Parts: sequence; structure tokens; C-alpha cells
Amino acid sequence: MISFTEAEILAWVTPMIWPFLRALFLFAAMPVLGTRMVPTRVRIGLAAFIALAAQPSLPTVEPVALDSALAVLLVAQQAVIGLALGFAVRLVFAALEFAGEIIGLQMGLNFAGFFDPLSASTATATSRFFGTLVAWLFIVVNGHLLVIMALVDSFSAFPIGPEPFAFVRATLPHLWGAEIFATGLWIALPLVSMLLFVNLVLGAITRVAPQINIFAVGFPVTLGVGLLGLLAVLPALSAPFTMALERLLEQFR
Repeated sequence: MISFTEAEILAWVTPMIWPFLRALFLFAAMPVLGTRMVPTRVRIGLAAFIALAAQPSLPTVEPVALDSALAVLLVAQQAVIGLALGFAVRLVFAALEFAGEIIGLQMGLNFAGFFDPLSASTATATSRFFGTLVAWLFIVVNGHLLVIMALVDSFSAFPIGPEPFAFVRATLPHLWGAEIFATGLWIALPLVSMLLFVNLVLGAITRVAPQINIFAVGFPVTLGVGLLGLLAVLPALSAPFTMALERLLEQFR
């Protein structure tokens, strides 16, 4: 008769359960793979597959009794780190959507808004366009692989141990929100400058020829220049997106 002791079962389960939980919380907060369009069973399967495939690269973990107080703290640690990693990726998406909001405001497209079922909020046309574009860009530039690499590296940078919240003291994730405004303004700056110049020219035309209806003329001109500027900026969008993503993921290495 084959029998197993509790220590042997813990030695088999412990190396799998903590990476599985961290990956599962990552997929709960991560864009693209963490949206409602991805079924929960698919996310659970991906988390289990990543935990199994990453076993050779993970540091050795001492078995912990699952009914102990330390196990509860370790679950909280996996939740904090996994959610923070997903939040870091979501910040990059939010930065590009913020850039779309600024560009749409200058183009005059922010008057038209619609309900976005993915984020359950009202979004503008340019913001939703940038959000969809960055989702495709995330897959094309292998952003999902960068996130998985950062997840595996996080077990070396923030190992499973008796101090589950050392991650918060080391990285200060509540300060990452500044990345949204810095990156968003950086991306939107060329188009904002172009549209500002167009508005200055329209203002000068209004002073020279006040009989021109500037509202009838200015909106099509601003919209056309904005669309041409978007066409010129889109090919160079992958570089700032990749830089911002790598800068935030570096916190976990």
C-alpha cells in the first residue's frame, strides 16, 4: 500500500501553489488577458501552466503548513505582488489612453463619447482607438512575454519568505501613477504642438478677416490636421510604449 506523509505532500504542493497564486492575481489585474473577454478557466489554466513551466527557474521554497498564519501572509504577498505587476502593465495602457484623451480634446472629438463595455466607463473616440491599438501592440512586441519574464524574476527579487510586504516598502507602487501623466504627455506632445500651431493660425485669420465663420472653418481644419498627425505618429508609437513597459517591469527584477 502506498502512503504519503503530510511533509511529502507539502514538499510537492508548496513549489507550485505560490507561483500559481501570483500568476493568477497577475491575470486578474492585467490588461488584454485579464479582461472579461478571457474566460476565468482560461486564466486559471494559464496561471497553472506558467507555474509549472517556471519551476526550473524558481528559487527553492521551504514547505509551509497551509493552515498556519504564515501561509495566510504568503497568500497576501502573492496577491499584492501579482496585482501590482498587473497594475504596472495597466498603467502603460492608461498612459496611452490618456494621450488619446489629450489629442481628442485638441481635435475637438471629445464632444462625442460612447460606453466602453470592457472598462465599464465612458470613453472618447481617440482614447478608445489608442486603447485598441496598444492592445494589439502589446501582443505584437511580445509584451506578454516580458510580463511573464518579470513575473518569474520577481521570485528572485521578492522571494517567498517571512516578510510578505517587503515589496511595498521597496518599490512604493502608489507613486507609479505619475507615469500615466508623464508618458501620456510625452506621447501626445507632438500632436498637441501641431494642433496648437493650427489654433494660433486660425486665431490670426480671425483677427485679419473677422467676417469668416471660424467655427465652421476651424473644426474641419483641426480635425483634418489631427488625423494627418495621427497617421504620422502611429508608426513611432511602439518605441515609447516599449520603453514605458520595460521601465515599470524593471521594478520586479
